[in-house]
Amino acid sequence: MAPLPIKFTEQLQLNAVGVQQQSIGFNSCTLESDNFVCIRQQAEGSAQPEVLIVNLKNGNNVMRRPIKADSAIMHWNKEIIALKAGGKTLQIFDLAQKSKIKSTTMTEDVVFWKWFSETSLGLVTDTSVYHWNIFDPAQVSPQKMFERNQNLSGCQIINYRVDDDEQWMVVVGISQQQGRVVGSMQLYSKARGISQSIEGHAASFGKIRLEDAPADSKLFTFANRTQTGAKLHIVEVDHQSPNPVFQKKAVDIYFPAEATNDFPVSMQVSQKYKVIYLVTKYGFIHLYDLETGTTIFMNRISSDTIFTTASDSEGSGIVGVNRKGQVLSVSVDETTIIPYLLQNPENGELAYKLASRAGLPGADNLYQQRFDQLLTMGDYQNAAKTAANSPQGFLRTPQTIERFKSVPQQQGQLSVILQYFGMLLDKGKLNQHETLELARPVLQQNRKHLLEKWMKEGKLGCSEQLGDLVRIHDVALAQQIYQEAGASQKVIAAMAESGNFDQILPYSQSVGYTPDFNSLIQHVTRVNPEKGAEFATNIAREDPSLIDIDRTVDIFQSQGMVQQATAFLLDVLSANKPEQGHLQTRLLEMNLMNAPQVADAILGNEMFSHYDRQRVAQLCENSGLMTRALEHYEDPASIKRCIVQTDKIPEEFLINYFGRLTVELGLECLDEMMKVNIRQNLQAVINIAKKYSDLFGPTRIIDLLEKYRTAEGLYFYLGGIVNITEDKDVTYKYIEAATRMGQLNEVERICRESNSYDPERVKNFLKEQQLTEQLPLIIVCDRFNFIHDLVLYLYKNQQFKSIEVYVQRVNPTRTPAVIGGLLDVDCDENIIKGLLNSVSPQSIPIDELVGEVESRNRLKLLLPFLEATLAAGNQQQAVYNALAKIYIDSNNNPEKFLQENDMYDTLQVGKYCEKRDPNLAFIAYSKGQNDLELINITSENSMFRAQGRYLLERADPEIWSYVLSENNIHRRSLVDQVVSTAVPQSQDPEKVSIAVKAFIDADMPVELIELLEKIILEPSTFSDNANLQNLLMLTAAKSDRGRVANYIQSLDNYTPEDIAQQCIDVGMYEEAFLIYKKASQHQEATGVLVDHVVSIDRAQEYADQVDLPEVWSRVAKAQLDGVRVSDAIESYLRAQDPSNYPEVIEVAAHSGKDEDLIKFLRMARKTLREAPIDTALAFCYARTNQLPELEEFLRGTNVAN
Repeated sequence: MAPLPIKFTEQLQLNAVGVQQQSIGFNSCTLESDNFVCIRQQAEGSAQPEVLIVNLKNGNNVMRRPIKADSAIMHWNKEIIALKAGGKTLQIFDLAQKSKIKSTTMTEDVVFWKWFSETSLGLVTDTSVYHWNIFDPAQVSPQKMFERNQNLSGCQIINYRVDDDEQWMVVVGISQQQGRVVGSMQLYSKARGISQSIEGHAASFGKIRLEDAPADSKLFTFANRTQTGAKLHIVEVDHQSPNPVFQKKAVDIYFPAEATNDFPVSMQVSQKYKVIYLVTKYGFIHLYDLETGTTIFMNRISSDTIFTTASDSEGSGIVGVNRKGQVLSVSVDETTIIPYLLQNPENGELAYKLASRAGLPGADNLYQQRFDQLLTMGDYQNAAKTAANSPQGFLRTPQTIERFKSVPQQQGQLSVILQYFGMLLDKGKLNQHETLELARPVLQQNRKHLLEKWMKEGKLGCSEQLGDLVRIHDVALAQQIYQEAGASQKVIAAMAESGNFDQILPYSQSVGYTPDFNSLIQHVTRVNPEKGAEFATNIAREDPSLIDIDRTVDIFQSQGMVQQATAFLLDVLSANKPEQGHLQTRLLEMNLMNAPQVADAILGNEMFSHYDRQRVAQLCENSGLMTRALEHYEDPASIKRCIVQTDKIPEEFLINYFGRLTVELGLECLDEMMKVNIRQNLQAVINIAKKYSDLFGPTRIIDLLEKYRTAEGLYFYLGGIVNITEDKDVTYKYIEAATRMGQLNEVERICRESNSYDPERVKNFLKEQQLTEQLPLIIVCDRFNFIHDLVLYLYKNQQFKSIEVYVQRVNPTRTPAVIGGLLDVDCDENIIKGLLNSVSPQSIPIDELVGEVESRNRLKLLLPFLEATLAAGNQQQAVYNALAKIYIDSNNNPEKFLQENDMYDTLQVGKYCEKRDPNLAFIAYSKGQNDLELINITSENSMFRAQGRYLLERADPEIWSYVLSENNIHRRSLVDQVVSTAVPQSQDPEKVSIAVKAFIDADMPVELIELLEKIILEPSTFSDNANLQNLLMLTAAKSDRGRVANYIQSLDNYTPEDIAQQCIDVGMYEEAFLIYKKASQHQEATGVLVDHVVSIDRAQEYADQVDLPEVWSRVAKAQLDGVRVSDAIESYLRAQDPSNYPEVIEVAAHSGKDEDLIKFLRMARKTLREAPIDTALAFCYARTNQLPELEEFLRGTNVAN
């Protein structure tokens, strides 16, 4: 049996890697390429669904992710997964980077989706088809391509294909119709924007290069099975001239007789072999030639349905998954397919073309025979074509070339050998021998441009021999050929020859070839110095070991190329390695001798640290680079020799340089600078001293400056630190220096702003200086409260003007202390008054002024000033306080001032009056409602009447509570005055009520009764006040019952109901009876006698007195309850009240009082017609044997039972 023309392999059994059988199906298992299988499943016993990704190219490694989705498809070759949830939500994730790439929400459900390229997804919804490029940031959401045709309505979409140019698309769907599965397709052209409905089950796109065609033809192939048969169709789309037209193919698809329900499910086109793979539902595979449609092979590869397939990544075969979980791969077997086809003579031509097209073995003899036959026949063109198309180029040999070269050239025609080479160039790349044979005649004909063209197109087989041949004509082209051929030495020689020095090093590195770079550098430098330096730098930068750096520098210096040598060394030494120290020194020496500014820049960049610092320092000093010399010298003598030349050293550097020196060396250098040239160097010394004042210490700097007696130096140095120092001596020295320099404004500023000086010391210094301007002294004394000393000093020296300046301009608020000082030295009052008048009253703290003057018992002195101040509109409270005190002391009608003026401080003035006149204090306190102070002063002076009146007017419950507290030893005295005077004299009911409530809250019933009797029983505004009368009686009922009866008789405006009830509550029944009786509330009075006094006889007597029906009814009920039946009936008769007839009938009948009952019932029948009444009357007549009355009753109208 001949071997099969295919390779058939089971790559994997999905069940073996943990995939559940129920998860292996079209909806849950997807295959987009031969790299990944993606399965959605939910493991048994797990609540979390998961996605399994099997990597077919990595040992079938399984990646599990806890993902819940409706669909999941993997990218062709990247770890990128596309997920669909809820039908509309699409998300793309990069699993390797653990990041989301894109997401979107569609407006309608996606029913099918597929990767149709390495960048894009195809999405099919119920109405439309979309494309979504997931790597294009500009395409945020899918782009609509076209709308679905009606022929797909109701179909299950099973595939979507797009050609390589994305110009043609096809949607494939299936549906159940009349017991069979019908395939429907929609073919769409993007360029034309139109669709075509086609009946078919599977489809794909492919390309093929027809014989003698300049370009590929685009083909659309699809398969369909109908009720009458099955066909495979291959048609051309987008025909391009001048390609020959591809003839449509329609070939039968064979299905076994038993496979009546079988139909195509997928189709893939192998771009490598130009073979169509067709898979059916029942697991059959068909192979067809794409160009002719010829059947190559058919067999069954699976007994289970293959529900998904994809092309392999090499474009040679297909991979698929069946229901059983097998991952199967099928591809052409290159070693057997040609022999398999040659078994059938009809397939000879197919075998011939397929072997040429895919370079397959097995047809060599066929080609060799045809080639020899064509040469013999003289058909050289077809012979050349046969050799050019021979499988794996086995006929493309030097012998073939020689045979073509030996063919004579026909007149006016292209030689056979050149025709042959033309065919080879059209087909692809020439081998090295072919290229050499072609290049010779081309160069002889001076057509070098053809070689350049073919070189760019990659069609020449390059060799060293070809390069040597071309080098005579074009070095650059030869260089390219040498590079392609790998002739490194000749490549570098060509680069050097053409001046492409910058290409030498990169090329050497890329190919791993190491030439003699030092010789190359010397050669390049002679030709082009700039290129030589650049070349050397590039070599050293990449690998310094390739060249001798010292030798390279010698090359540059030998030709006087200092600049180039500098550039080279700067680059080479950039790593600043210790072993390069001698080269660093050489670089700096070279430039210090030839270009000091360059050396200065190099040193300024601080690139190097391993050179000979002493040698460089000497060269810097010789070159006049003092800053660099100082940076490098370390011995004090050299440093001091350079540092005094301040005219050659920038000030900023000089100042910063001192920060590097020790304290001792720094001070020595400053001393040296002052000693050598104080005029030139003083300013620099001052600036340095300011900068490093903390480091050197102000004391030592001051000593240094004083050593050279430079007051100017002291002033400017100390001026730089005085604002930040906390050293009192420094500040004092600055004040001294500024005074000697005549800088009194600066002295004044420091005295005002600084907190770091000894005020006593400065004050004494300023006094000793006898300055013409006393403002600094005034400021010191003002700040540190030396006012008394200041006033004495200025008064003693007759500097009244300075005193005025002080209180007028410096600090008017110190006026009180100044006035006090002047009073202490017995200054003339007119001077003091004049001084006061010269200061704005608004600026003077009146309280302090009054205090100063008052403490010296000279308060009257201020009267004119205060009155003038008041007249000027000054409304300060202190003014009024002072005037009040003066009026009090002078007894100038103080009562009127205190009563009428509202501006003074009542508390302060009241305190002032307490020892002088308590009555004035009372006026002040009462005006200011200073309650506690008023209570204290009136209590201490037994002014209880005034206190009582104040409290009544104040009407403040808290104050009342305070004075009525048990802790108040004066409470009784106060209460006496309140009761006897304050309350009786008051006309305000609300204030009296507050006072009464205060007595109640203080739980003082006896005192409350006294108060109430005073205002109620004695004639007053409140005598008829009902609330107060109620309060009096209630209070007496609780605390003094003996008074209640008298109150009942003497008072008339109380509320009898409330008071009587209160008496009842406390057991005062007789008083309650009297209240009701006086109020003519007879029924309530009777109730008291009956219910509380429990005297029915007294109640009956009371009823006789008032003779009221309701009273008789109340008495009758009590008598009935006491089983005094006859009396009760008699009372009911007097009341004419039959309402209680049920109880009366029951009790009287039970007591045998029929005669009395007959009287009651007759009275009752006058107003009531009730059956119980008539029935009881009948029984009473019967029991008393009053038969005539009974008969008369019965004959009359009645309701007896």
